[in-house]
Amino acid sequence: MAELTSKQRAQLRGLANSIDTILIVGKDGIGENMLKQANDALEARELIKGRVLENALMSAREVADQLAPLTRSEVVQVIGTKFVLYRPSHRKDKKDKIVLVTDAKKKKTV
Repeated sequence: MAELTSKQRAQLRGLANSIDTILIVGKDGIGENMLKQANDALEARELIKGRVLENALMSAREVADQLAPLTRSEVVQVIGTKFVLYRPSHRKDKKDKIVLVTDAKKKKTV
């Protein structure tokens, strides 16, 4: 997956404001169940929000940075104990896919 541009990241941050937190990481950290739950949620929703509990042994940044490659997703943002991940869905029949903005500025050759 291509790296997200700042405009795409801003768009996804805006969309993430209205979604509920569905991943909760506790003191057990990232386990097999957590990974399956994250993958299923990303496939269904494309954009997920997670939270790291205070008793967890990792920070939200550490959790997001570890989950992203395991789920083939991108870290959109990390604020406090919350993090947001994005991965485009591979299902072709998904009706409400997130369409990312494209950079309209092209470099002109003079």
